[in-house]
Amino acid sequence: MSFLTRTALRAPRSIAFAPRAFSTSFIAQKSATESVKDTAHSVDKAVANKIVDGIELGEKAAAKVKEAANISSSEAKGKANKVAGEAKGKAAELKGEAKGKYRETKGKL
Repeated sequence: MSFLTRTALRAPRSIAFAPRAFSTSFIAQKSATESVKDTAHSVDKAVANKIVDGIELGEKAAAKVKEAANISSSEAKGKANKVAGEAKGKAAELKGEAKGKYRETKGKL
């Protein structure tokens, strides 16, 4: 009996290997992670560009206010408020464009 138990324990066991995918070319498609990274990068770039546009608009507004400083204080306040209103409107417009770009790239996924 001990011979049989020792032999049974030493008996070779069959090991099944998973078949490998057959392909002769490199993988040309991006993985889900890579496509998400690319989309996030493009959205980040679009938002950053819009923010830079807003900053440049603020600098232009500051220059206009400095030019208006040569005028009386009440006229300068009026022009400053006007320029500030224009800047707010442009900033809201750029924010809307950035959100639109985000939704557009999100829809492509």
